[in-house]
Amino acid sequence: MGSKTVTRADLSDAVHREVGLSRHESAELVEAVLDMISDKLVGGESVKLSSFGSFLLRDKTGRVGRNPKTGEEVPIEPRRVLVFKPSQVLKDRVDAALSK
Repeated sequence: MGSKTVTRADLSDAVHREVGLSRHESAELVEAVLDMISDKLVGGESVKLSSFGSFLLRDKTGRVGRNPKTGEEVPIEPRRVLVFKPSQVLKDRVDAALSK
């Protein structure tokens, strides 16, 4: 399996090829979608993309961690983290591709 990362340019190029918008319009569309997702997450909302997955915000409580090198206890502050939960459709599609 390749280790290529999909970039914004790759997404806008795919929109250009599949939908037929100009390259500039395709890039603007991709930016608008990513901006909307980002804005909703920054606002504390979850984002669900049907048949793809959900971007969720989770609040993690504070806890005591340990420095693995020294063994010293270090407090870890409470924080909010972003997690991605793939849909079952996406999981099935990835599993099918790996089993070929």
